[in-house]
Amino acid sequence: MNWSITNEDTVFLKSIERASFSAKDFDHRAHLRLAYIYLVRYQDISRANKAVEKALIGLLRAAGVDPDAKYHQTLTTAWLMAVWHFMNNAGNTESADEFIDKNSKLLNSKIMLSHYTEKRLFSDESRRTFVAPDLEPIPIYN
Repeated sequence: MNWSITNEDTVFLKSIERASFSAKDFDHRAHLRLAYIYLVRYQDISRANKAVEKALIGLLRAAGVDPDAKYHQTLTTAWLMAVWHFMNNAGNTESADEFIDKNSKLLNSKIMLSHYTEKRLFSDESRRTFVAPDLEPIPIYN
């Protein structure tokens, strides 16, 4: 596969990493974009997950939000897994926006409820650490 990012994607990433991006503007599409960019960079879910976690926690802290109250490890990891799955089935893409537009299914922020019950997904345990889906597994690519 040949996945690419644009200069705009790089500027977006730097604004997240520098915590200069407005946390209130960090919506679901921005989460997907960040996941795609880090997955292109590392081509490894584990490394991308660590980078996303660091970036999101930095963004939350810069906004004066307690990361323990807002950051959700299972959602972060599960969305990275989902983006990686779609990347491996989408063919070549030139940018994060092109990837998201080609895979608009990912814009449904409730899609994880097809893999997790609400009780499991929104538990304190799943906020702190990754918990596996209890309804349907998310495909894994190595």
